[in-house]
Amino acid sequence: MEHFLIEGGHVLSGTVTPVGNKNAALPLLAASLLTQETLRIENVPDIGDVSTKIQLLQRMGVAASFDPASGVCTLQSGSVDGADPDLELSRRIRTAPLLAGPLLARRGRVTIGRPGGDRIGRPRRRP
Repeated sequence: MEHFLIEGGHVLSGTVTPVGNKNAALPLLAASLLTQETLRIENVPDIGDVSTKIQLLQRMGVAASFDPASGVCTLQSGSVDGADPDLELSRRIRTAPLLAGPLLARRGRVTIGRPGGDRIGRPRRRP
């Protein structure tokens, strides 16, 4: 079994770069709709949910690019023209509803499909 041995009395120093995670990146991507400024988000993981969220944003008019090698995503949502999130793409990920708040704040209305993604847990049996 692996373990950590910690002994006191020693000065610690160093740098740690945490691995990016989707639970931080996906809400940040949605929040990019709240400004027309160009945003640069670093340490974004190269995973399917991130790719799908970027595609959703692009189809709404956001200029978005992602470099998987560096983990840098650049977004500029000045031209969000009124197109609602693509329903088919929305069904692929659970976090599509995170787009609703920023779109409501910016446009005053939004139509969004039910979230998708992997099913969690066992299906319910009907009596």
